[in-house]
Amino acid sequence: MHDKNCHVSGRQEPVKELFGELADGTKVHRWSLENGGTRLKVLSYGGIVQSLELPDRRGRYANVSLGFDDVETYETSSPYFGALIGRYGNRIAGGRFTLDGEEHRLPVNDGGHHLHGGPEGFDRRVWDVEEFATGSDVGLVLRRTSPDGEMGHPGTLTVKVTYTLTAQGDWRVDYEAATDRATVVNLTSHVYWNLAGEGAGSVHDHELMIAASRYTPVDAGLVPTGELAPVEGTPFDFRHPKPVGAELRRSDPQLLHAKGIDHNMVLDKGPTERPEHFATLREPVSGRTLRIATTEPGVQLYTGNFLDGTLVGPGGRAYRQGDAVCLETQHFPDSPNRPEFPSTVLRPGGTYRSTTVHSFTL
Repeated sequence: MHDKNCHVSGRQEPVKELFGELADGTKVHRWSLENGGTRLKVLSYGGIVQSLELPDRRGRYANVSLGFDDVETYETSSPYFGALIGRYGNRIAGGRFTLDGEEHRLPVNDGGHHLHGGPEGFDRRVWDVEEFATGSDVGLVLRRTSPDGEMGHPGTLTVKVTYTLTAQGDWRVDYEAATDRATVVNLTSHVYWNLAGEGAGSVHDHELMIAASRYTPVDAGLVPTGELAPVEGTPFDFRHPKPVGAELRRSDPQLLHAKGIDHNMVLDKGPTERPEHFATLREPVSGRTLRIATTEPGVQLYTGNFLDGTLVGPGGRAYRQGDAVCLETQHFPDSPNRPEFPSTVLRPGGTYRSTTVHSFTL
Protein backbone atom coordinates (compact mmCIF):
# COMPACT_ATOMS: atom_id res chain seq x y z
CA MET A 1 0.00 0.00 0.00
CA HIS A 2 1.00 3.62 -0.35
CA ASP A 3 3.17 5.38 2.21
CA LYS A 4 0.81 7.42 4.37
CA ASN A 5 3.44 10.15 4.55
CA CYS A 6 3.78 10.58 0.78
CA HIS A 7 3.28 14.12 -0.50
CA VAL A 8 -0.41 14.81 -1.06
CA SER A 9 -0.02 15.63 -4.76
CA GLY A 10 2.38 12.74 -5.47
CA ARG A 11 1.53 10.29 -8.22
CA GLN A 12 1.79 6.63 -7.25
CA GLU A 13 2.08 3.84 -9.80
CA PRO A 14 -0.87 1.43 -9.55
CA VAL A 15 -0.28 -1.40 -7.05
CA LYS A 16 -2.00 -4.77 -7.67
CA GLU A 17 -2.82 -7.38 -5.02
CA LEU A 18 -5.06 -10.39 -4.56
CA PHE A 19 -8.33 -9.31 -2.90
CA GLY A 20 -10.04 -12.68 -2.62
CA GLU A 21 -11.88 -15.40 -4.50
CA LEU A 22 -15.46 -15.73 -5.72
CA ALA A 23 -17.53 -18.75 -4.68
CA ASP A 24 -16.49 -20.52 -7.92
CA GLY A 25 -12.79 -19.98 -7.16
CA THR A 26 -12.22 -17.09 -9.59
CA LYS A 27 -9.52 -14.79 -8.24
CA VAL A 28 -10.38 -11.12 -7.72
CA HIS A 29 -7.61 -8.52 -7.70
CA ARG A 30 -7.50 -5.02 -6.31
CA TRP A 31 -5.57 -2.06 -7.68
CA SER A 32 -4.57 0.92 -5.53
CA LEU A 33 -3.92 4.23 -7.27
CA GLU A 34 -3.06 7.67 -5.99
CA ASN A 35 -2.76 11.04 -7.72
CA GLY A 36 -3.41 14.67 -6.88
CA GLY A 37 -4.39 13.82 -3.30
CA THR A 38 -7.06 11.27 -4.31
CA ARG A 39 -6.63 7.59 -3.41
CA LEU A 40 -8.63 5.03 -5.36
CA LYS A 41 -9.01 1.27 -4.92
CA VAL A 42 -10.66 -0.75 -7.70
CA LEU A 43 -11.61 -4.44 -7.98
CA SER A 44 -11.54 -6.60 -11.10
CA TYR A 45 -14.93 -7.93 -9.93
CA GLY A 46 -17.59 -5.58 -11.25
CA GLY A 47 -15.03 -2.82 -11.88
CA ILE A 48 -15.98 -1.89 -8.32
CA VAL A 49 -14.64 1.24 -6.65
CA GLN A 50 -13.93 -0.39 -3.30
CA SER A 51 -12.80 2.88 -1.76
CA LEU A 52 -12.10 6.47 -2.74
CA GLU A 53 -10.20 8.42 -0.10
CA LEU A 54 -10.06 12.20 0.13
CA PRO A 55 -8.54 14.61 2.66
CA ASP A 56 -10.74 16.99 4.62
CA ARG A 57 -9.85 20.65 5.23
CA ARG A 58 -7.43 19.54 7.99
CA GLY A 59 -5.75 16.98 5.73
CA ARG A 60 -7.37 13.94 7.36
CA TYR A 61 -8.26 11.18 4.91
CA ALA A 62 -11.55 9.28 4.80
CA ASN A 63 -13.06 6.79 2.38
CA VAL A 64 -16.10 8.62 0.95
CA SER A 65 -17.69 5.67 -0.88
CA LEU A 66 -19.70 2.85 0.70
CA GLY A 67 -18.36 -0.67 0.26
CA PHE A 68 -17.05 -3.83 1.90
CA ASP A 69 -13.79 -5.34 3.13
CA ASP A 70 -14.23 -8.73 1.46
CA VAL A 71 -15.23 -10.14 -1.90
CA GLU A 72 -17.79 -12.55 -0.39
CA THR A 73 -20.06 -9.71 0.76
CA TYR A 74 -19.83 -8.03 -2.63
CA GLU A 75 -20.84 -11.30 -4.28
CA THR A 76 -23.76 -12.11 -1.98
CA SER A 77 -25.15 -8.84 -0.60
CA SER A 78 -24.05 -5.73 -2.46
CA PRO A 79 -26.67 -3.19 -3.63
CA TYR A 80 -24.30 -2.28 -6.52
CA PHE A 81 -21.82 -0.50 -4.20
CA GLY A 82 -19.22 1.21 -6.42
CA ALA A 83 -19.97 -1.03 -9.40
CA LEU A 84 -19.80 -0.62 -13.16
CA ILE A 85 -23.36 -1.01 -14.43
CA GLY A 86 -24.36 -2.55 -17.77
CA ARG A 87 -25.52 -3.40 -20.24
CA TYR A 88 -28.36 -1.13 -19.32
CA GLY A 89 -28.21 1.07 -16.25
CA ASN A 90 -31.56 1.58 -14.52
CA ARG A 91 -34.90 -0.02 -15.41
CA ILE A 92 -36.38 -1.51 -18.57
CA ALA A 93 -40.12 -1.93 -17.98
CA GLY A 94 -41.48 -5.47 -17.96
CA GLY A 95 -38.07 -6.83 -18.91
CA ARG A 96 -38.77 -6.39 -22.61
CA PHE A 97 -38.24 -4.01 -25.51
CA THR A 98 -38.72 -4.07 -29.27
CA LEU A 99 -35.91 -3.06 -31.62
CA ASP A 100 -36.24 -3.07 -35.41
CA GLY A 101 -39.50 -5.03 -35.08
CA GLU A 102 -38.02 -7.79 -32.91
CA GLU A 103 -39.01 -8.20 -29.27
CA HIS A 104 -36.25 -8.97 -26.79
CA ARG A 105 -37.09 -10.47 -23.40
CA LEU A 106 -34.79 -9.83 -20.49
CA PRO A 107 -34.64 -11.44 -17.03
CA VAL A 108 -36.43 -9.39 -14.38
CA ASN A 109 -34.76 -8.66 -11.05
CA ASP A 110 -36.69 -5.67 -9.68
CA GLY A 111 -40.34 -6.51 -9.28
CA GLY A 112 -41.39 -7.22 -12.85
CA HIS A 113 -38.61 -5.09 -14.34
CA HIS A 114 -35.05 -5.48 -15.65
CA LEU A 115 -32.69 -3.43 -13.48
CA HIS A 116 -29.00 -2.52 -14.06
CA GLY A 117 -28.42 -5.21 -16.71
CA GLY A 118 -30.22 -8.02 -14.88
CA PRO A 119 -29.34 -10.46 -12.10
CA GLU A 120 -25.92 -11.18 -13.70
CA GLY A 121 -25.05 -7.74 -15.01
CA PHE A 122 -21.64 -6.17 -15.56
CA ASP A 123 -21.43 -5.54 -11.79
CA ARG A 124 -21.13 -9.31 -11.23
CA ARG A 125 -18.52 -10.07 -13.91
CA VAL A 126 -14.76 -10.20 -13.59
CA TRP A 127 -13.15 -7.66 -15.94
CA ASP A 128 -9.76 -7.75 -17.64
CA VAL A 129 -7.78 -4.90 -16.09
CA GLU A 130 -4.65 -3.20 -17.39
CA GLU A 131 -2.89 -0.44 -15.48
CA PHE A 132 -1.27 2.63 -17.03
CA ALA A 133 0.75 5.69 -16.07
CA THR A 134 1.03 8.27 -18.85
CA GLY A 135 2.19 11.86 -18.47
CA SER A 136 0.79 13.08 -15.18
CA ASP A 137 -2.13 10.57 -15.18
CA VAL A 138 -2.48 7.10 -13.68
CA GLY A 139 -5.32 4.72 -14.28
CA LEU A 140 -6.85 1.42 -15.28
CA VAL A 141 -8.37 0.14 -18.50
CA LEU A 142 -11.15 -2.40 -17.88
CA ARG A 143 -12.30 -4.60 -20.75
CA ARG A 144 -15.03 -7.15 -21.23
CA THR A 145 -16.81 -8.80 -24.15
CA SER A 146 -20.48 -9.44 -23.42
CA PRO A 147 -21.68 -12.30 -25.64
CA ASP A 148 -24.76 -12.10 -27.86
CA GLY A 149 -27.83 -12.93 -25.77
CA GLU A 150 -26.21 -12.26 -22.38
CA MET A 151 -29.05 -11.34 -20.00
CA GLY A 152 -31.33 -11.37 -23.07
CA HIS A 153 -29.56 -8.49 -24.81
CA PRO A 154 -28.87 -8.76 -28.55
CA GLY A 155 -25.39 -8.45 -30.05
CA THR A 156 -21.85 -9.20 -28.96
CA LEU A 157 -20.87 -6.04 -27.09
CA THR A 158 -17.18 -5.14 -26.72
CA VAL A 159 -16.74 -2.80 -23.77
CA LYS A 160 -13.81 -0.70 -22.64
CA VAL A 161 -13.98 1.50 -19.53
CA THR A 162 -11.07 3.72 -18.50
CA TYR A 163 -10.64 4.98 -14.94
CA THR A 164 -8.17 7.88 -14.81
CA LEU A 165 -6.81 9.73 -11.78
CA THR A 166 -5.43 13.09 -12.93
CA ALA A 167 -2.72 15.28 -11.41
CA GLN A 168 -5.57 17.43 -10.01
CA GLY A 169 -7.01 14.38 -8.23
CA ASP A 170 -10.01 14.14 -10.57
CA TRP A 171 -11.50 10.69 -11.16
CA ARG A 172 -12.51 10.44 -14.82
CA VAL A 173 -14.55 7.56 -16.27
CA ASP A 174 -14.58 7.02 -20.04
CA TYR A 175 -16.94 4.39 -21.43
CA GLU A 176 -16.70 2.93 -24.92
CA ALA A 177 -18.62 0.09 -26.58
CA ALA A 178 -19.16 -1.47 -30.01
CA THR A 179 -21.60 -4.13 -31.18
CA ASP A 180 -22.05 -6.54 -34.09
CA ARG A 181 -25.86 -6.28 -33.95
CA ALA A 182 -28.32 -3.51 -33.10
CA THR A 183 -28.69 -3.30 -29.33
CA VAL A 184 -29.30 -0.84 -26.47
CA VAL A 185 -26.55 0.42 -24.15
CA ASN A 186 -26.61 2.62 -21.05
CA LEU A 187 -23.46 2.32 -18.91
CA THR A 188 -22.91 4.02 -15.58
CA SER A 189 -21.10 3.85 -12.24
CA HIS A 190 -22.92 3.24 -8.97
CA VAL A 191 -20.78 4.86 -6.28
CA TYR A 192 -22.63 5.57 -3.02
CA TRP A 193 -21.18 8.88 -1.79
CA ASN A 194 -20.86 10.04 1.79
CA LEU A 195 -18.38 12.92 1.86
CA ALA A 196 -18.15 12.77 5.67
CA GLY A 197 -16.78 9.23 5.26
CA GLU A 198 -18.46 5.84 4.84
CA GLY A 199 -20.29 4.86 8.02
CA ALA A 200 -20.42 8.48 9.22
CA GLY A 201 -24.21 8.48 9.21
CA SER A 202 -26.80 10.34 7.19
CA VAL A 203 -26.01 12.47 4.12
CA HIS A 204 -29.17 14.52 4.62
CA ASP A 205 -27.07 17.57 5.60
CA HIS A 206 -24.91 17.38 2.45
CA GLU A 207 -25.69 20.34 0.19
CA LEU A 208 -26.62 19.35 -3.36
CA MET A 209 -27.04 21.34 -6.57
CA ILE A 210 -28.22 19.76 -9.84
CA ALA A 211 -28.74 21.84 -12.97
CA ALA A 212 -32.00 20.12 -13.94
CA SER A 213 -35.30 21.97 -14.47
CA ARG A 214 -37.18 18.74 -15.20
CA TYR A 215 -37.30 15.15 -13.98
CA THR A 216 -39.01 11.93 -15.07
CA PRO A 217 -41.86 11.01 -12.68
CA VAL A 218 -42.29 7.26 -12.04
CA ASP A 219 -45.07 4.80 -11.36
CA ALA A 220 -45.21 2.55 -8.29
CA GLY A 221 -42.62 0.24 -9.91
CA LEU A 222 -40.20 3.20 -10.27
CA VAL A 223 -40.48 3.14 -14.08
CA PRO A 224 -40.85 6.53 -15.83
CA THR A 225 -44.37 7.44 -16.89
CA GLY A 226 -42.97 9.17 -20.00
CA GLU A 227 -43.60 12.66 -18.69
CA LEU A 228 -40.81 15.24 -18.36
CA ALA A 229 -42.17 17.21 -15.41
CA PRO A 230 -40.92 20.56 -14.09
CA VAL A 231 -39.07 20.40 -10.76
CA GLU A 232 -40.52 23.78 -9.76
CA GLY A 233 -42.44 23.42 -6.49
CA THR A 234 -41.45 19.76 -6.03
CA PRO A 235 -38.92 18.02 -3.75
CA PHE A 236 -36.83 17.44 -6.91
CA ASP A 237 -35.80 21.08 -7.31
CA PHE A 238 -32.04 21.19 -6.67
CA ARG A 239 -31.33 24.05 -9.07
CA HIS A 240 -30.02 26.01 -6.08
CA PRO A 241 -27.95 24.24 -3.38
CA LYS A 242 -30.03 22.74 -0.58
CA PRO A 243 -29.60 19.87 1.90
CA VAL A 244 -30.19 16.43 0.36
CA GLY A 245 -32.75 15.65 3.08
CA ALA A 246 -34.50 19.02 3.01
CA GLU A 247 -37.79 17.73 1.63
CA LEU A 248 -37.59 13.95 1.93
CA ARG A 249 -40.39 13.89 4.51
CA ARG A 250 -42.90 15.65 2.27
CA SER A 251 -45.96 13.53 1.51
CA ASP A 252 -45.29 13.77 -2.22
CA PRO A 253 -46.58 10.61 -4.03
CA GLN A 254 -43.30 10.41 -5.96
CA LEU A 255 -41.29 10.27 -2.73
CA LEU A 256 -43.65 7.62 -1.35
CA HIS A 257 -43.15 5.39 -4.43
CA ALA A 258 -39.38 5.40 -3.89
CA LYS A 259 -39.22 5.79 -0.07
CA GLY A 260 -37.23 8.93 -0.89
CA ILE A 261 -35.67 10.06 -4.15
CA ASP A 262 -34.79 7.43 -6.77
CA HIS A 263 -35.45 9.48 -9.89
CA ASN A 264 -33.88 10.47 -13.17
CA MET A 265 -33.10 14.17 -13.38
CA VAL A 266 -33.28 15.65 -16.89
CA LEU A 267 -30.13 17.76 -17.17
CA ASP A 268 -30.60 21.22 -18.65
CA LYS A 269 -27.45 20.81 -20.76
CA GLY A 270 -28.78 17.71 -22.59
CA PRO A 271 -26.37 15.22 -24.19
CA THR A 272 -23.03 16.92 -24.95
CA GLU A 273 -19.86 16.05 -26.86
CA ARG A 274 -17.68 16.96 -23.90
CA PRO A 275 -18.39 16.56 -20.18
CA GLU A 276 -20.18 19.62 -18.75
CA HIS A 277 -20.60 20.38 -15.05
CA PHE A 278 -24.11 19.67 -13.78
CA ALA A 279 -23.91 18.87 -10.06
CA THR A 280 -22.10 19.88 -6.88
CA LEU A 281 -22.27 17.93 -3.61
CA ARG A 282 -20.74 19.50 -0.49
CA GLU A 283 -20.32 18.24 3.06
CA PRO A 284 -20.23 21.30 5.33
CA VAL A 285 -18.23 19.90 8.26
CA SER A 286 -15.29 18.33 6.40
CA GLY A 287 -15.42 20.85 3.57
CA ARG A 288 -15.14 18.05 1.01
CA THR A 289 -16.84 19.00 -2.25
CA LEU A 290 -17.61 16.84 -5.28
CA ARG A 291 -18.28 18.45 -8.66
CA ILE A 292 -19.50 16.19 -11.47
CA ALA A 293 -19.40 16.81 -15.22
CA THR A 294 -20.82 14.44 -17.84
CA THR A 295 -21.69 14.02 -21.50
CA GLU A 296 -24.95 12.28 -20.50
CA PRO A 297 -28.44 13.86 -20.62
CA GLY A 298 -29.56 12.51 -17.24
CA VAL A 299 -28.53 11.50 -13.74
CA GLN A 300 -30.28 9.10 -11.38
CA LEU A 301 -30.46 10.77 -7.99
CA TYR A 302 -30.81 8.08 -5.33
CA THR A 303 -30.86 8.89 -1.61
CA GLY A 304 -29.94 5.43 -0.24
CA ASN A 305 -33.57 4.66 0.59
CA PHE A 306 -33.21 0.88 0.66
CA LEU A 307 -30.22 0.70 3.02
CA ASP A 308 -31.73 -0.96 6.09
CA GLY A 309 -28.91 -1.46 8.59
CA THR A 310 -28.15 -5.05 7.55
CA LEU A 311 -24.93 -4.17 5.68
CA VAL A 312 -21.74 -3.22 7.50
CA GLY A 313 -18.92 -1.21 5.96
CA PRO A 314 -15.12 -1.49 6.34
CA GLY A 315 -15.29 0.92 9.29
CA GLY A 316 -17.49 -1.57 11.18
CA ARG A 317 -20.59 0.64 11.07
CA ALA A 318 -24.00 -0.36 9.73
CA TYR A 319 -25.37 1.41 6.66
CA ARG A 320 -28.83 2.80 7.27
CA GLN A 321 -31.41 4.60 5.15
CA GLY A 322 -30.06 7.92 3.91
CA ASP A 323 -26.39 7.10 4.63
CA ALA A 324 -25.33 7.82 1.04
CA VAL A 325 -26.36 9.56 -2.15
CA CYS A 326 -25.83 8.20 -5.67
CA LEU A 327 -25.48 10.37 -8.78
CA GLU A 328 -25.56 7.87 -11.66
CA THR A 329 -24.95 9.65 -14.97
CA GLN A 330 -27.05 8.02 -17.68
CA HIS A 331 -29.54 8.10 -20.51
CA PHE A 332 -33.08 7.91 -19.16
CA PRO A 333 -34.58 4.73 -17.65
CA ASP A 334 -36.77 2.65 -20.00
CA SER A 335 -35.57 4.59 -23.07
CA PRO A 336 -35.84 1.42 -25.25
CA ASN A 337 -39.62 1.60 -24.70
CA ARG A 338 -39.83 5.41 -24.89
CA PRO A 339 -39.11 6.69 -28.40
CA GLU A 340 -39.62 10.24 -27.11
CA PHE A 341 -36.56 9.87 -24.82
CA PRO A 342 -32.99 10.30 -26.16
CA SER A 343 -32.07 7.06 -27.93
CA THR A 344 -29.88 4.37 -26.36
CA VAL A 345 -29.66 2.31 -29.57
CA LEU A 346 -26.19 1.28 -30.73
CA ARG A 347 -25.70 -0.19 -34.19
CA PRO A 348 -22.83 -2.03 -35.86
CA GLY A 349 -20.21 0.42 -37.08
CA GLY A 350 -21.13 2.93 -34.39
CA THR A 351 -19.30 3.56 -31.12
CA TYR A 352 -20.99 4.20 -27.78
CA ARG A 353 -19.09 6.88 -25.89
CA SER A 354 -19.79 8.45 -22.52
CA THR A 355 -17.60 10.37 -20.07
CA THR A 356 -18.12 11.46 -16.48
CA VAL A 357 -15.56 13.45 -14.46
CA HIS A 358 -15.58 13.69 -10.66
CA SER A 359 -13.61 16.65 -9.31
CA PHE A 360 -12.83 17.01 -5.61
CA THR A 361 -12.17 20.29 -3.85
CA LEU A 362 -12.21 21.69 -0.34
